[in-house]
Amino acid sequence: MKNRILIVEDDRAISDAVALNMQFVGYDYMVFDDGEKAASCLATDHAFDLAILDIMLPGINGFELFSYTEKYNIPVIYMTAKTDAASEIKGLRDGAEDYIVKPFDMLALMVRIEKVLKRTGRLNTVYRVRDIELNSETRVVTKAGRAVELQPLEFDVLLTLLKNKNLTVSREQLLSDVWGYEYTGETRAVDVKISSLRKKLNLGDAIRAIPKLGYRLEER
Repeated sequence: MKNRILIVEDDRAISDAVALNMQFVGYDYMVFDDGEKAASCLATDHAFDLAILDIMLPGINGFELFSYTEKYNIPVIYMTAKTDAASEIKGLRDGAEDYIVKPFDMLALMVRIEKVLKRTGRLNTVYRVRDIELNSETRVVTKAGRAVELQPLEFDVLLTLLKNKNLTVSREQLLSDVWGYEYTGETRAVDVKISSLRKKLNLGDAIRAIPKLGYRLEER
């Protein structure tokens, strides 16, 4: 089952961008541009794994909306233009899991979302693309229902690509997430593992090399 996320943001450009990335990564989501509308929704539909709340909202603000999410034990990340320390301290003291200030890097937001879902025990541990399924808890990968043996580094590279499905992942990020060190120049380590994954899982057309950037795992 996909993780389901509530987005409450009155800036259409931002909410559209967040929703698009949610779709790319594989989350289900619902978007509201008004605090009161979101509160009304929660009264009847509160099956959300996480809420991303702006603070300055029409209707009721994000701090007030927090009481509704708290009632249904929904973790919150504030996503706001309020840069003052007092607002951040209030948000975190009230119980928010994280506080991110606009403008922000979209990939950084996706990472924070994943971390909160994992920390609160809500993260979906099964990732899928085409006929491939990866279980991050059992570290089992199957293709068309049949197990495929991957080396530990191959598994971790695939997991990173799946977590960022349809998004470009830089070599720097892969090296940091999988190998645990910073990118210092030319390296073939990532390319060799990508080549191996393409062959073992028949993903030649799915793992795209993005010149001067990195790799992207595409659904189709």
